[in-house]
Amino acid sequence: MDIISLPIEYDHNKIDGKFRIIAIAVQRAKELAAGANPKVKTKARKVSTISLEETISNTIEFLTGESANKAKEEAKKFDYRKLLEEKKKEISGEDLTEFEKDLKVYLHEKEVMDKKALEGLFSEKREEGAKE
Repeated sequence: MDIISLPIEYDHNKIDGKFRIIAIAVQRAKELAAGANPKVKTKARKVSTISLEETISNTIEFLTGESANKAKEEAKKFDYRKLLEEKKKEISGEDLTEFEKDLKVYLHEKEVMDKKALEGLFSEKREEGAKE
């Protein structure tokens, strides 16, 4: 029998209502679907049922109220791109910057050559048009 068909008993001191249970279970179900390991032993196979069981049994941690708002604001301030760039520089060192410099020079030279080739192509066509 699925947990969904049973009446839900939960800790009213920690969870303030059924809507909160569902909100927490939805977030946890997303984590389980992404590959997280279940924190309770269960016979259920559906991530929604497993997440409900975890929520009701108080095996997952969650924030509510002002502490949740503060955590959300801190998460917005965290810049993942900057962290990735720092990590990239840390791993590769100065070699990457030298490579980037060489690549920029090469691309600039290629661009100049392409422009000259196009100018030469169009100047030939202009000369042919003028002769006719």
